[in-house]
Amino acid sequence: MPKTDYLNDPAAPKANALVVAVTVVVRDDAGRVLLIKRSDNSLWALPGGAQDVGESTAQAAIREVKEETGLQVEIDAISGIYSDPNHVIAYDDGEVRQEFSICFRARLVGGTIRTSAESAHVQWTDPTKLVELPIHPSMLLRIRHGLENRAPYIG
Repeated sequence: MPKTDYLNDPAAPKANALVVAVTVVVRDDAGRVLLIKRSDNSLWALPGGAQDVGESTAQAAIREVKEETGLQVEIDAISGIYSDPNHVIAYDDGEVRQEFSICFRARLVGGTIRTSAESAHVQWTDPTKLVELPIHPSMLLRIRHGLENRAPYIG
């Protein structure tokens, strides 16, 4: 389902949904961050997605990383909660979501990198190379907060 992100855009459509979503910052032993190239908009992002009924947000985060990357992780902490009403995501089916995402920090515990229907590419990326990749500003904020050793962001 293709999507378009709008951030601080007065021409953005009005939100008609609020869905709990998760993203996950995973780093390897070299300090690189796990990123996917999304199949729906060709932007680089943290692995993540919507929480399903019957699972916790931590379970959703673990499931999404496994589904999108093939890797198994354990959650360490929350790095931020993102709920900016000026960030909406419009889907081609007419749904327009107000952002609501909980970003976790996690550690790798197993698996083998692979792509999925949602991830056209999966890679470990040196944080100094982030500026070279097409990443939505809201995702870049999550990545940067996740890489910092700080109290969780709430915004």
